[in-house]
Amino acid sequence: MTSSEPRSPLRLVVGLGNPGETYRATRHNVGFMALERLAARSGAGFRHQSRLHGLVAEVGQGERRLRLLLPQTFMNDSGRSIRAALDWFGFDPAQLLVVVDDMDLPLGKLRLRAAGSAGGHNGLRSTIQHLGSQGFARLRIGIGAPADNPAERKARTVGHVLGRFTAAEQPVLDQVLTEVETGIGMIQRLGLERAANRLNAFVPT
Repeated sequence: MTSSEPRSPLRLVVGLGNPGETYRATRHNVGFMALERLAARSGAGFRHQSRLHGLVAEVGQGERRLRLLLPQTFMNDSGRSIRAALDWFGFDPAQLLVVVDDMDLPLGKLRLRAAGSAGGHNGLRSTIQHLGSQGFARLRIGIGAPADNPAERKARTVGHVLGRFTAAEQPVLDQVLTEVETGIGMIQRLGLERAANRLNAFVPT
């Protein structure tokens, strides 16, 4: 994305995860965590919207107003909720940001892109299928991999993504979630490219 390209204002931010207490605070739910923090800092609460198959909160006012969506469809069907929200609010994919976990990035790394493939993530795959396009922004939050060896990694993937962050990882996670909140505000003010320059270079202290 170049500075000469028109930017649609960000209107809908979606955090991907799985609903219910069983999955709360798991690595796979880091997208939920990011939006829950953003809403809490703004004093906003999520409410269930059955027509959107998800929980919705609103933060900001006027041109800075954002809808936050936590799909309650389970990860592999996230796109159904996102499609419903875009249709209901009258937004297009260029006004969407999806916040998602990424096992290919170490904890502490962020990657913001304006478009792209699913990269093996079922939530993104579902979103692409329901939108019929890869042309939406996504912010990947690194959660680390369970192993370097491909066979061991595959065997341990489910337990890893559905496991919780360790006590030692919590300080880094806290910095990451704060940076995500800052980054979303930066996307609103300055656009994806400027925000990506910051987020993609982020290093926790």
